Amino acid sequence: MTELGIGIGWRPEIAEAVEALPGVDWVEVVAENICADHLPDSLARLRERGVTVVPHGVSLGLGGADRPDPARLAALGEKAVALGAPLVTEHIAFVRAGGPLTATPQLEAGHLLPVPRTRDALDVLCENVRIAQDALPVPLALENIAALISWPGEEMTEGRFLAELVERTGVRLLIDVANLHTNHVNRGEDPARALSELPVDAIAYVHVAGGVERDGVWHDTHAHPVPKPILDILADLASRVSPPGVLLERDDDFPPAEELAGELEAIRATTAVGRHSAGAEPVGTAHQHGALSHIPAPRRAPLLIGAGARVSGGPMPGATPVVQEPAPREGARQRLAVTQASLLSALVAGTPVPEGFDTRRVGVQARALAAKRAGVVAKVAPELPEILGKGFRPAFLAYAKSRPMTGGYRRDALDFAEHLLIAGRPEDPAERRRLTEWWEDRSGSRPAGRAARLVRAARHALVRR
Repeated sequence: MTELGIGIGWRPEIAEAVEALPGVDWVEVVAENICADHLPDSLARLRERGVTVVPHGVSLGLGGADRPDPARLAALGEKAVALGAPLVTEHIAFVRAGGPLTATPQLEAGHLLPVPRTRDALDVLCENVRIAQDALPVPLALENIAALISWPGEEMTEGRFLAELVERTGVRLLIDVANLHTNHVNRGEDPARALSELPVDAIAYVHVAGGVERDGVWHDTHAHPVPKPILDILADLASRVSPPGVLLERDDDFPPAEELAGELEAIRATTAVGRHSAGAEPVGTAHQHGALSHIPAPRRAPLLIGAGARVSGGPMPGATPVVQEPAPREGARQRLAVTQASLLSALVAGTPVPEGFDTRRVGVQARALAAKRAGVVAKVAPELPEILGKGFRPAFLAYAKSRPMTGGYRRDALDFAEHLLIAGRPEDPAERRRLTEWWEDRSGSRPAGRAARLVRAARHALVRR
């Protein structure tokens, strides 16, 4: 596996700080936030200095019931090539549900939601991973996610679920120790047990991030300092295997560069202590001799691929043969689609909570999704909070209760503005005029349906005043 070292998540808000931080070996960038043919100047400068850049996807939804979208896969692959990345990463999660498999409207979560640890879900995930591996030009690694809620009727622990995923697909793992801590607080899962069950030699790199606990629920905010319990899990992991890379994630409430440097140093020291306690080799040495060479053979082996076959975007030197299994029966996709659509509908559309789920926790997750949705819309369309002032957030949260997101955040911002204008809001004529002009300027050549005609009529009425 590629030796990465100590890194930090690159974000536009801290681009200058990242370039100036000492001891940064590599950076990770959210894939959906960049264009392959127009990379940010800061990333270009980092690449010129020899800093590795890894694209980290958030929208594939490989844990969803649908097969991966070829266009999304192609875009992720193009960004990997443009960045000269040694691998790409994504999440073991679903981000949308509904659509043809359930004959219902497709809903978007705008967030990473947990996959049930069942045989059906694992079968679907494995096929989706293989589709992604075949489409991507570089190896793929998948991240364990944080969760507020648990699925009823789960059949495996997280460690066993990840181990079987690796056994059946040869995919690498991106282990987020902050997410292990989150699941410990929120779902009672033991991080040490997860680490003992998963194939640590399949780890491509590790995420470390901060969060905060409120009313007994841990929120993985990426906006707070990394606490000691998360560093302790990192030390435990480092005592078991030398991770090829460790990366600090920070997505909001960015501290001064000195604080970021201090957190990176704490991560570096924790990793070193963990390696020393185990007498491990220096970072990466153990991985240069066949990363998955001791993983047990898969339980089911209908068809074997030779050791030099294309796995995760290319051959894996020294790896054991990987099983190519038959695709899951469509019944598995159908069952998974129904359960995921029911949960997502309860979270974003206010439908009844499916049987077996903790109603209170689903409520907490629903409010968190709405709050995140409002926050992201405010970032992608900063003119909206500027126009609406303090009324933006309450108006958006009220809108979100009855209007699930069916597209991306930019589409959501347009739909929110349209919703307000149809309702004759904001009440102030000047604000309404500004909002109308903003909506028309960004809606482009959208067909003039009833809603569009109403908005145009509203604008004409305003102009006549």
